[in-house]
Amino acid sequence: MDTGLLILIIVVAVILVIVLWAISAYNNLIRLRNQVQESWKQIDVELHRRYQLIPNLVETVKGYAAHEQSVIEEVTQMRNLAQASAGNAGERSQREGDLSRALGNVFAVAENYPELQAAGPFRDLQKELSNTEDRIAAGRRFYNSNVSGFNSKTESFPTNMIASMFNFRRAEYFEIPEVSRQAPQVSFRTEDGKLGNYQTGTWQPAQEPGAQQLGGQRGGYDPGRDAGRPVEGAPFKDQQGPDNPSRMS
Repeated sequence: MDTGLLILIIVVAVILVIVLWAISAYNNLIRLRNQVQESWKQIDVELHRRYQLIPNLVETVKGYAAHEQSVIEEVTQMRNLAQASAGNAGERSQREGDLSRALGNVFAVAENYPELQAAGPFRDLQKELSNTEDRIAAGRRFYNSNVSGFNSKTESFPTNMIASMFNFRRAEYFEIPEVSRQAPQVSFRTEDGKLGNYQTGTWQPAQEPGAQQLGGQRGGYDPGRDAGRPVEGAPFKDQQGPDNPSRMS
């Protein structure tokens, strides 16, 4: 066989292999990008479900704790901002994180209203929102897994050359900021660590051990439930004094 012809056949074969590989790499990137988009749609469905549940929650809380205006207004504002957000996953993450924090504040305040917690509509909404949060978390894990696979392909050699040629961009992860994942706590202790007087409408974050020490119940001091009860581990006295700040009247 002529040497020139042999070289030509080899060159054509090499070019054919490269073209076939490029087509395969391109199709693989398309498939991974579609997986990312589809998994985001699942999250988006659950986020909009949460947007629909929150107005009902707000109206229910208003019926029992209308004076908790700051908490109610905050969750309404955060819901509207999150719903109106049309940004990328990173921006949506921040909005949804703010909304999750505001929802946590509502549930923390609700712990101080036994009648509200006992109300059927509130319990149903709380359960529905909890289930929705679980589905959002599951969808987020699936989405981020797909994002990781897609980004690895777009950055790995030699696939990154195809990604650059056809303008495949990195996908952003959907992560709720860490502060928003922490369950809010309720405390009625003063700055010096003593148990303060219960005041309607007050709320401040506290460390986990604080709630357990307030009458042995979670959720802080409630006068209808805990009036006259001593703090766990503290002596019960008939008279309130500087040595017995736990006595509430």
